[in-house]
Amino acid sequence: MKKLYFVEVTDTFGGEANYCWVHRFKVSATTERGAMRKVERRLPYSGGVYKDMDTGDMQRWNWRNACVCAFVEHYDDQSARMFNVESI
Repeated sequence: MKKLYFVEVTDTFGGEANYCWVHRFKVSATTERGAMRKVERRLPYSGGVYKDMDTGDMQRWNWRNACVCAFVEHYDDQSARMFNVESI
């Protein structure tokens, strides 16, 4: 069964999320990894992604060949009200 995930992609500086720019997505997928595959196809960064951190509520994924990271969490309706979110 597919779930909705909120994915926030931003640049990094010194390995930390920088938020100089940010892209936000609402993604329908079976797992967090499935959500990241859809986001990965949508964005122009190459090299693939790997999971860097998992707190249980949120996961951080990093691109191998770019200074970019993504935060993945379960989607709630407040996310859409707070931000301009693109559905993929």
